[in-house]
Amino acid sequence: MNFLEIIEKGGISMYPLLLLSVLSISTILERLWFWSRVVFKEKKIFNRIMEAAERNWDLVGKIALEYINHPLGNFVYSPFRLSNPDPDVFHIALESAAEEELARMRKGDKVLEAIIALSPLLGLFGTVWGLIQALSSIKISDLGTADSSGVTLGIGESLISTAVGLLVAIISLSFYRLFQAFWSNQIRILRRTGSRLEVMYRDRWMQSENEGTVVNNDEYTFVNIKPPGFEEY
Repeated sequence: MNFLEIIEKGGISMYPLLLLSVLSISTILERLWFWSRVVFKEKKIFNRIMEAAERNWDLVGKIALEYINHPLGNFVYSPFRLSNPDPDVFHIALESAAEEELARMRKGDKVLEAIIALSPLLGLFGTVWGLIQALSSIKISDLGTADSSGVTLGIGESLISTAVGLLVAIISLSFYRLFQAFWSNQIRILRRTGSRLEVMYRDRWMQSENEGTVVNNDEYTFVNIKPPGFEEY
């Protein structure tokens, strides 16, 4: 059977299944395009940011700005939008950016989840409907005669919708699990990057505060000198 014959013999449920298959393919292609741009660049971005953080902290924000359209670049650049944040604010900025980026990465997941759930049910409905149509025309007196051969053929054709529904669900589920694996890996990368940057920033902040405090032992007074490049909150 060709494609048109499958649609015709599959019954009324083939048309919504065809719509779901088109929706599934379009969502999968869009997500593949998105993840290809994310995965292939993240290692390069991560290495550049970590090298800059260890050698020259001022370059971290500039490098992240170059990759602002990449989830990792936008994540790292989020605290640099603020003016000299303290370590706690730095952490909050990274945390909020991570939540936003992870939500963007899950775009299309709800569509695939709906397709995975609906496709087998629509296929089963088509099969049951086909069986009803096939068995409604048979009589007990026709059993074992040539008149019952059409019923057997109708039952076989009614199973087409179930097969198509399962096929759509299996393909959608396979890519859904793949995208979930990518998403889980991004959680690990964002957590690793954010933790290292927070430690470096907190250490830099504490060093700047220590350098800005002068102790006068004779008068037992403390004079706080504002570190260069930092403003009081």
